[in-house]
Amino acid sequence: MTATDAGTVPSRYPTHHVVNQPPPRVDVNEFETNIPLSEYVHSIGEAGAAQELQATGAVVGSTQFQDDARLAHNCPPTLHTHSKYGQRIDQVEYHPSYHRIMSQAVAAGAHTSAWANPGAGANALRAAQFMLFAQVEPGHACPISMSHAAVESLRQAPELAGEWLPRLYSGQYDPELKAGKAGALFGMAMTEKQGGSDVRANTTRAVPDGERFLLTGHKWFCSAPMSDAFLVLAQEDAGLGCFLVPRVLNDGALNTFMIQRLKDKLGNKSNASSEVEFANTLGWRIGDPGRGVRAIMGMVGQTRLDCILGTAAGMRQSVAEAVWHARHRRAFGARLIDQPAMSNVVADLALESEAATAVSMRLARAFDNDASPQEQAFRRLATAVTKYWVCKRGPNHAYEAMECLGGNGYTEDFPLAMRYREQPVMAIWEGTGNVIALDVLRAMSTEPESVDAFFAELRLASGVHRVFDDFSAQLKEQLAPIRSAPADFAGQARNIVEKLALALQASLLLRFAPAAVSDAFIVSRLGPDRAFNYGNLPASSDLAVILARA
Repeated sequence: MTATDAGTVPSRYPTHHVVNQPPPRVDVNEFETNIPLSEYVHSIGEAGAAQELQATGAVVGSTQFQDDARLAHNCPPTLHTHSKYGQRIDQVEYHPSYHRIMSQAVAAGAHTSAWANPGAGANALRAAQFMLFAQVEPGHACPISMSHAAVESLRQAPELAGEWLPRLYSGQYDPELKAGKAGALFGMAMTEKQGGSDVRANTTRAVPDGERFLLTGHKWFCSAPMSDAFLVLAQEDAGLGCFLVPRVLNDGALNTFMIQRLKDKLGNKSNASSEVEFANTLGWRIGDPGRGVRAIMGMVGQTRLDCILGTAAGMRQSVAEAVWHARHRRAFGARLIDQPAMSNVVADLALESEAATAVSMRLARAFDNDASPQEQAFRRLATAVTKYWVCKRGPNHAYEAMECLGGNGYTEDFPLAMRYREQPVMAIWEGTGNVIALDVLRAMSTEPESVDAFFAELRLASGVHRVFDDFSAQLKEQLAPIRSAPADFAGQARNIVEKLALALQASLLLRFAPAAVSDAFIVSRLGPDRAFNYGNLPASSDLAVILARA
């Protein structure tokens, strides 16, 4: 009796023989294969040895990490408001894969290593760690980012800093809500349903109770609600204040932190975002009375940078997947990567990703503790400018990469469907497009030295490329009337910010990238025939060099 007679399926049934499909993209070192990042973390970010990044690149490129990333998104967090006995517990349950990812990211210092080990290049090193983890699993990057950003605000309250900073700097991750933990993570709760970005419309109240405050109110968005503590904005007698609200008090009791529901988001599925109710919730003030916006703005500046880093990380994932597919898939008698239309699209995607990586490393360097006053002025304007543009470019970049994979890209078996849903949050979080563009105008008015520092940066690349020089000169001329009365140009804010962002990216590529990369970027983004759909690189572009770096 044959196998067929026995009713079993033959081991080599003809239609089950798979051909012309790419092999799985697993067990690759995501740092070694990311040539722009591996170069710019040193040349632009001025970071030292990168053994830690080599190790992280192997971790996030492993089959295990990719499986954990998939599970963390497919098994989203669940809210448990009460115990089975009826007690209020307000806890969020995550899949074990999420905790494995968090533990690895914290151990690698993706959250606070730049604070724990400061110096030239410290922020570039930390940024690269953050980008490598966020490239494969973006949801966990939210609490990682907020923990990094909270340090600057905490330093305004020395007593609280002494208690919390050693735990924030720890490489230990413990997901349990309990007192006496060696490590800690921070979140923040700023916005409310009636105001959104207009935080001065907040109605949450903070009433003095000795040296502490009792907070009562409702927060519309509070991400990562299982964090150990939060920076919260609330109204006090002097105005809007900033307060540290722990989840667990020093005696082990739970602070009142009622999670009303988890948000049903478009993407960012592995990360819980919630609505939270405070009712005589204990908090401690950070900064001066009524100066909460000032106290928390340092945190906002840091998280805006991480929005850029997260978008650049997502662009890298999109490029890596698109290039991998195009190099292994054949159609109409040739590999996709060798067909002119596809090679132009993929090279253009790679160009966008490289420019985002370069400006990410430049901004990270500007946040190091040796930053001069001019460097601080530069980062004030450049971070907002770049946050607007790079994050705006993210969703369409992910879509175009997804299209390179055809039907495969549209399925949940591949990561680009997840990435397409993920990229918009970077543009929305910490200031939507209009909020950021108007903030750039505000900086021009209140901190005019930031504009001078920005153009000083551009001048470092002058005299190399005529199109860049002409574009920069015209930009400076266009800004002259705007600098004298920024508020009069609110309707044109986006146009202004876009040009500033492109000029900054072009200047960095001129200084640090191969000529083929900088020339293609400048001609296609700054030239008279510029077009912002991908796949429109001019015939003069050296696609082979650009693709070799992808």
